[in-house]
Amino acid sequence: MFNIQKPIKDRKIRVGVAGCGRISQKHLEAIEKHKTQIELVAVSDVQPERLAKAVSQTGAKGFDSYIEMLGQSDIDAVVLCTPSGLHSEQAIAAARTGKHVITEKPMATRWQDGLRMVKACDDAGVGLFVVKQNRRNATLQLLKNAVEQGRFGRIFMTTINVFWSRPQSYYDSDAWRGTWEFDGGALMNQASHYVDLIDWLIGPVESVQAYVATLARDIQVEDTATVGVRWRSGALGSVNVTMLTYPKNLEGSITILGEKGSVRIGGMAVNEIQHWEFEDAHEDDVKVRDANYETTSVYGFGHPLYYNNVIEALRGEAVAETDGREGLRSLEILIASYLSARDGRRVALPLEY
Repeated sequence: MFNIQKPIKDRKIRVGVAGCGRISQKHLEAIEKHKTQIELVAVSDVQPERLAKAVSQTGAKGFDSYIEMLGQSDIDAVVLCTPSGLHSEQAIAAARTGKHVITEKPMATRWQDGLRMVKACDDAGVGLFVVKQNRRNATLQLLKNAVEQGRFGRIFMTTINVFWSRPQSYYDSDAWRGTWEFDGGALMNQASHYVDLIDWLIGPVESVQAYVATLARDIQVEDTATVGVRWRSGALGSVNVTMLTYPKNLEGSITILGEKGSVRIGGMAVNEIQHWEFEDAHEDDVKVRDANYETTSVYGFGHPLYYNNVIEALRGEAVAETDGREGLRSLEILIASYLSARDGRRVALPLEY
């Protein structure tokens, strides 16, 4: 975790958003909710239609060049909502101009690129924030508390399922979707936030064994994957992902089975606590029903809550909870899974010693 060297104290934090596509709307909404603390002053996109729409929606100055936005606007931080394969070079460019970086998931699509991002931001003395908004969901906060309080006792098994639907039209909507260079597959892209739960909730991973397949979509990357996981604690589990669920998104879930407790959080996006049972009672148990929420979006409602920490960190009032090094933890599991699938072998972590 890093501390901001030059906190922004006596004015609004000025930000620019790079990439005005699908996920950028969640950031624009979150920035608007924090408008007393943070100000959107610039947006950029290479597609004129998207850029014009964002400028009209926000009133921010528009740039058709990311580099020009960095050099010609007075932003303190840039939000990367661009294709994942661009994140590393864009983050490094921002760091070199003294800008803090807030990047969507995954932080990068290659392990070395992730390491380069962290080093560049360290060298420049700027913050690198990796968006992990699902951690802020009330359901997962309760689950995190239960794990940290030791309510499960020894955890034996954890299973994560991401059964969503992405039709061919989704991949055809942008040329970068479904490519190795810019996107990554079902694991790297759609399931990234769920892969994050592997380490954040259960702990360090000892090894993974993965299979990936492109079963139905006309794309370079996988539309379906399964990963066997062994944690250093000895627990076993799996991550099962497909974008081929008929006819629509079915579930995003996590199940944890331990010697003193069993929990399943399901729904479309870990938004429903469907089973919650422990040997010993706790005051959190009465919060279970209130933690559930309705959603038609796989993104949940965590972005505004995520920005709370970003703002506090940039003001020097808190440490960044999901900085670049925290982002590397899930990227490492993703890269290890792809190496396993490619080579047909178990891959041990860490990738580098």
